[in-house]
Amino acid sequence: MSVEKKEPPLSDLPYRSGVGAVIFNDDGMVWVGCRLEMPGRNIKDYWQMPQGGIDPGEDPETAVLREVEEETGTRKVEIIDQTPDWIKYDLPDDLIGVAWGGRFRGQTQKWFALRFTGTDADFNLNIDKTPEFSEWQWAKLAGLPDLIVPFKRELYDEIAAVFGHWPEKIKAQNK
Repeated sequence: MSVEKKEPPLSDLPYRSGVGAVIFNDDGMVWVGCRLEMPGRNIKDYWQMPQGGIDPGEDPETAVLREVEEETGTRKVEIIDQTPDWIKYDLPDDLIGVAWGGRFRGQTQKWFALRFTGTDADFNLNIDKTPEFSEWQWAKLAGLPDLIVPFKRELYDEIAAVFGHWPEKIKAQNK
């Protein structure tokens, strides 16, 4: 007699705790990286901001600075703002059981606005042994939802709304 293993329903899976970084340059533009293609997944030519999980014992502020360094190769950022609440997103059905070993239904993230204090030469996408991005660019905050994988568009819309005042504020501060 064989026992069939039953997967827990999506609603029973927890959210993974994470952080995200909206890195603004002096012109009010935002850093985005093009995700490396992932074999077996239909995700290519999508751009995103740095983001990742919070390690055990790590606070969100420390986590976001670590993630920025791991994914962009620079420490030349300073935190200037954060989302008032944690923002959740669910994975699409085809990624549940694939992403994060099938342990999570999505992520709940604290997002931070950061000011970039260096030059473009300070970015190094190959600083980490497992790079996330193949290339990067500066983009307008309002246009980011069009660059991201479809299941994260609502998340990026919310981030753009929360931090929407920063591009003009930063440009005004640099006049």
